[in-house]
Amino acid sequence: MEAAATTCYRHPSIEAYVRCTRCDRHICPDCMREASVGHQCVECVKEGQRSVRQPRTVFGGAVSRAAAPVVTYILIALNVLVYLGEVVRPEIVDRFAVLGAVLTGPDGEQYYYRGDTFQGYELTGIADGEWYRLVTGAFLHLPPDASFGVMHLLFNMFALWNIGRAVEGQLGRARYLALYLLSAVGGSVLVYLLAPDTSTVGASGAVFGLAAAYWVIHRRLGHDMAAVNRFMAGFLLWMVLSALFTSWQGHLGGLLTGALVTYGLAYAPAKVRTGPLQLAGGAVLLGLFAVAVAVRTSALTGG
Repeated sequence: MEAAATTCYRHPSIEAYVRCTRCDRHICPDCMREASVGHQCVECVKEGQRSVRQPRTVFGGAVSRAAAPVVTYILIALNVLVYLGEVVRPEIVDRFAVLGAVLTGPDGEQYYYRGDTFQGYELTGIADGEWYRLVTGAFLHLPPDASFGVMHLLFNMFALWNIGRAVEGQLGRARYLALYLLSAVGGSVLVYLLAPDTSTVGASGAVFGLAAAYWVIHRRLGHDMAAVNRFMAGFLLWMVLSALFTSWQGHLGGLLTGALVTYGLAYAPAKVRTGPLQLAGGAVLLGLFAVAVAVRTSALTGG
């Protein structure tokens, strides 16, 4: 009497004479995966990969040479799409720019706010509860008919493309996105604290935050700082020179926030460099921003 032929557990129609060294099931050539000893089936290989701890950078980001800077691509695309929206609907800028407190008159014009309101004039801005402006303003740029115009967008996107890819590769996508958004909000908050009656737009605050992160990352990794210092000096010089026609408050706020966040990621003790604790740290920083905005609002409105 002949023994029944053994078949592959995944392909019952194919005879198989090799067993998986982990689960002992028969596998055909298509299901074989070489192992240190013998062969393993597809499922056992996947299970083994899940149990292997993924290598990470000192900042917590996953190590992957082939990973594309997806978040950087998405941020650039969002900025460009919003700019196209501005071209079609210019009123978007007034509606979503970072603006602390102004009076909007019956004629639609905006006037300085000094703590008093008048009949027919409405308080407009963050002081009136429009906190979303702290974020939305960072995705807007000067309209084409402005003096700096489309160059404002191009300069910021060029900087984001060059710096963002390097920073994203070290921090990982989630931490990188958190850094970008926190730097953007940090820049907007400082604008609100120091220049509440100024309307500002642009990703510059977030970009300055990435520049600070780039410097901290290279310092933490022990790289030659000569070229990095020259790069950072250029950014600081630009912040000073651009103060004549852009918001230096937004630049400085983003720079300080980016430096603070990345310093925490880079130099915190290893036992607290975990995802949940880093998330908690970001929440605390957002809470401090909220307190600063609330205090400034109270001072502006007398509330």
